[in-house]
Amino acid sequence: MAEEESSFVRRHWEGYKEFWGERFSFLDNYSPFIKRDKPLPSWSPADVDEFIASDPLHGPTLKTAREAAKFGAVGGLIGAVSTAGVAWKYSRSLHGTALSFGAGAVFGWTFGQEVANHWLQLYRLDTMASQVKFMEWWQNKFEGQS
Repeated sequence: MAEEESSFVRRHWEGYKEFWGERFSFLDNYSPFIKRDKPLPSWSPADVDEFIASDPLHGPTLKTAREAAKFGAVGGLIGAVSTAGVAWKYSRSLHGTALSFGAGAVFGWTFGQEVANHWLQLYRLDTMASQVKFMEWWQNKFEGQS
């Protein structure tokens, strides 16, 4: 009986792994950079600017993706402050204001990313390919110095 339950659970676990593995297969693009014995060092904005200048195909796309992150940050800040302000004004509850701050940040960041998607037309660009190319460039530059 224990073997049957074990195999039942194992079958379902394998099914879940396969199901979610298919949906998150894009993460395999990053596995050569994440699953390393020695992690890559962090890079500076100057390094990113150097890559943008050196790669005429993927550089502008990466620059646009970095600009989109600013939209998300501004949206998150505006969302957090405005929802926390409204919560504080009407409830004077510290924990409610804190929760509103967090939720407003998440919702504002999401809204900011949507605005960036349309404003910068990110749907036309392959931002993941640019990020992977940057990681390959950074890995080659780092390993070339070692």
